[in-house]
Amino acid sequence: MKDRILVFIPCYNCERQITRVLEQFRDLPPNTFEEILVLDNHSTDGTVRAAVDALPTIDGSRVVVARNRENYNLGGSHKAAFAYAESRAFTHVVVLHGDDQGRIRDVLPLLASGAHRAHDACLGARFMAGSSIEGYSSFRRIGNRVFNVIFSMVLRRRISDLGSGLNVFGRTILSPEATLRLPDDLYFNPYLLVSIVDRGMRIKFFPISWREDDQVSNVRMVSQALRTLGAAREYATNRPFLRTGEHRRVLRDSYVFDVIAQREPNPPGSP
Repeated sequence: MKDRILVFIPCYNCERQITRVLEQFRDLPPNTFEEILVLDNHSTDGTVRAAVDALPTIDGSRVVVARNRENYNLGGSHKAAFAYAESRAFTHVVVLHGDDQGRIRDVLPLLASGAHRAHDACLGARFMAGSSIEGYSSFRRIGNRVFNVIFSMVLRRRISDLGSGLNVFGRTILSPEATLRLPDDLYFNPYLLVSIVDRGMRIKFFPISWREDDQVSNVRMVSQALRTLGAAREYATNRPFLRTGEHRRVLRDSYVFDVIAQREPNPPGSP
């Protein structure tokens, strides 16, 4: 079956970075990605305007700029994009965060090798051999590696990253049954990782380049650490709740967005 790949770019207050992110799609091999979805989560700055202004720079893919109907947080934005991808029969979703920390070209070798077809999830890893990372303090690097070790011990498989902003998910991950009750906030990624392992799905970690310069972190280190550990604790001590329990603070039946603007790709050879 031919790949139909959606690139999902979640955004919140990324006015300074989103143009650079979209510029990454210039000069990519033709037909690499069928569609790019820029999904804004009720930013308070000019993220949407900047994304719409950048549409003419992208020729090789259909591009949609949309806004969530509510602030669903990062995990909720994933759920909205996954539902969109499933309803349109995309075979894979590439997640690239809109804050210009990751590089879309890091997934190209993965796609060329066909590894995305052999695995349910291919997860970008900032802390494995072959990766490069800039702008992280020694404290954050050590902390992330410690957490990787803890999760590796609990899950009994090597974990190279608990959740970067560059991942590739296959159709088995997209269904609401797989993600609906997971957290809607920043802890969506570690809970999704644990859920994937618990379900015996196929995972591949791949090296990526990562940097922080003008991004603004929304993460509170201590509280994030404690809640992240909660995913490992549930796997070790309460798997029934991990599998069927409700991890959201606000219950929703669906995650919906509205399209703000869209642009169709130029035909080959057009100016």
